[in-house]
Amino acid sequence: MAMNYNAKDEVDGGPPCAPGGTAKTRRPDNTAFKQQRLPAWQPILTAGTVLPTFFIIGLIFIPIGIGIFVTSNNIREIEIDYTGTEPSSPCNKCLSPDVTPCVCTINFTLEKSFEGNVFMYYGLSNFYQNHRRYVKSRDDSQLNGDSSALLNPSKECEPYRRNEDKPIAPCGAIANSMFNDTLELFLIGNDSYPTPITLKKKGIAWWTDKNVKFRNPPGGENLEERFKGTTKPVNWLKPVYMLDSDPDNNGFINEDFIVWMRTAALPTFRKLYRLIERKSDLHPTLPAGRYYLNITYNYPVHSFDGRKRMILSTISWMGGKNPFLGIAYIAIGSISFLLGVVLLVINHKYRNSSNTADITI
Repeated sequence: MAMNYNAKDEVDGGPPCAPGGTAKTRRPDNTAFKQQRLPAWQPILTAGTVLPTFFIIGLIFIPIGIGIFVTSNNIREIEIDYTGTEPSSPCNKCLSPDVTPCVCTINFTLEKSFEGNVFMYYGLSNFYQNHRRYVKSRDDSQLNGDSSALLNPSKECEPYRRNEDKPIAPCGAIANSMFNDTLELFLIGNDSYPTPITLKKKGIAWWTDKNVKFRNPPGGENLEERFKGTTKPVNWLKPVYMLDSDPDNNGFINEDFIVWMRTAALPTFRKLYRLIERKSDLHPTLPAGRYYLNITYNYPVHSFDGRKRMILSTISWMGGKNPFLGIAYIAIGSISFLLGVVLLVINHKYRNSSNTADITI
């Protein structure tokens, strides 16, 4: 059956409804928003508005970039590679699987003193912690101290979920590959005995990780009893309840473990290992001089062409050493200022040509 088309019905929103019915219409409400009558600002780009903008951006960004760049360069940092792939390296002997445990020593010199708190990092290269399966290979409920997850870990932890018919605690590939080299720092003074540098191992993890995300299983004072019925990860030398003698830094709340579990986004990364606190305002934290790094070499990286390094660094108000931000500000400011100059010359040239043409006509 054909229907008659009525243009008036379309304009009015449809045919009239039956008596007593509800009126139906698709006509938008007569409001400023729905009828698109809101006030709008449409800038008109002229030489008088564009040129000052370019110059202002340049004059603001260049000093900021110089300040950030100078601040970054004032940060003291030294990096020691101890992978041992070079035959002349003291740690080359540690590449052999027959030498266990292996201890090597690397001497180095600080040309300038390190003031303020000094942060010691370990760095790894060619290690892809951002792989999807690797990142998912953990059980956050188990790490939060859930008793049921402790004995029955998530299937995401496979193939590091169970070993010897016991659940692994902590389970997963991230925990199984935890960094376990031991680094010790000594100052070689004028006397015959080197001075050990005090390395603080607490206070290196995020507060939320230490107090919220990672908790030990509930139970008595004996931490070993709380982990009863579980086994250590395959690659670990000792179980999780023996990571530290300090009960506030043992088990799942061990800060070295917590730092490692926060995965890195890039294959070359560094993670905080220890903190060297400043003891006196009269003396530098690490005076200039000769030092040696004592390394207990446990963590293998040679099989995947990785590299290991130790980094000592101070910090500033903007964090660690990173000249990129300052260079970026200087580059953007310089480009903006240069564009302003070029546009000013073009505007001056063609504006004069236009005025001359008008006079000639």
